[in-house]
Amino acid sequence: MYSRGIATFGLDYGKCPKWLFERMVKLSREMIEVMIQEYGPDEFIKRIADPVWFQSLGTVLAFDWNASGLTTTLTAALKEAVRGREEEFGIFICGGKGKTSRKTPQEILGWGHVLNLPFEEANQLVYNSKMVAKVDNSLVQDGFQIYHHTFFFSHPPAGGGSWAVVQQGMNTKEVTARRYHWFSDSLKFHSLAGSDSLVIEPHQGIVAQKKEKVLNLVAQQSVTTQEVSVELVNQNFQSLLKEVKLLTKYSSDLSQMIKIGNRKQQLTLLNLENKEFKTHPVLKEDFLGNKYLEKILYQLTEEKPKNYESLLATYGVGPKTVRALALVAEVIYGAKPSYEDPARYSFAHGGKDATPYPVDRVTYDKTINLINQLVLKTKLPPRVKDKMIRNAFRMKG
Repeated sequence: MYSRGIATFGLDYGKCPKWLFERMVKLSREMIEVMIQEYGPDEFIKRIADPVWFQSLGTVLAFDWNASGLTTTLTAALKEAVRGREEEFGIFICGGKGKTSRKTPQEILGWGHVLNLPFEEANQLVYNSKMVAKVDNSLVQDGFQIYHHTFFFSHPPAGGGSWAVVQQGMNTKEVTARRYHWFSDSLKFHSLAGSDSLVIEPHQGIVAQKKEKVLNLVAQQSVTTQEVSVELVNQNFQSLLKEVKLLTKYSSDLSQMIKIGNRKQQLTLLNLENKEFKTHPVLKEDFLGNKYLEKILYQLTEEKPKNYESLLATYGVGPKTVRALALVAEVIYGAKPSYEDPARYSFAHGGKDATPYPVDRVTYDKTINLINQLVLKTKLPPRVKDKMIRNAFRMKG
């Protein structure tokens, strides 16, 4: 399956000093060169997709372990480190922070031209990049808006190849940032999507500072919600719009009896104020008179997507659209989605110089040991190697 990790950190507003960035570029170039020689480009992509490995690498290169700036600075340093040697290494890095992230598709297509990739293959990479951002913005509604997106892919001369995404979202209210990792290896086929799916259980290693109550539409528990959402947009527009508006009309009385469309069937709105919520999300929604939402819903009923991934991929579909469909599916049809944060374990709180809580000692020890081996094989001066190894042990608890 895809692997994706999530890590939450305090939000940084400063800028990485030039001397530190230049040092990170130099050190990361040495690490990349050794790793490619030892394990090949596909293994590098796999490691970048691992949030523990990524975090450890940033620490080894002397950045604060729990700073949000680690994500943007490390990915920028890696991109600069391979610049001019992409084809030699067999790894290609596209995108970045802010405006640079929006250039990701053009950069992918540019490398596709240089590498003479088949048109379909290059376009598939662009599709994967766009969908990863859409999934984390729309299907994992955790309050973080994506502002950084870096797409890594390998293209070894001998064939093969894989891709990974490291992207970060910002929660300005809580002044925190959350990082998302994706990896393309071992895709899992889902009949609901009709292909290797990006929308069902794409998580493997997930790290967060704390868990939240979120609308998690990629969880296995949300599969029925996905199915009902697809059925909803495959009916006529007026029937769908009527059901969406019921959410607002009857949100103040969740037990009122209603008639749905022309089904001539009375259903009871679910009692949604249970132990999980003081107030259910539906009570905060107002879908009446939202012309843009109506426009997107009309578009969906015209196009009639065959599966949930196609629904999400439709131009204009965003968090509010999928949330409206999910709430209709729950309130009217009883298809309850997951409201569990996909984070499975967490870092401890602490200052920038504190040692993080060892989430998984076995994993961390393996990661640190491998990084140490790579450091020792670089051509760096002994004193630099010693400092990098000491930095690695900062990750241990």
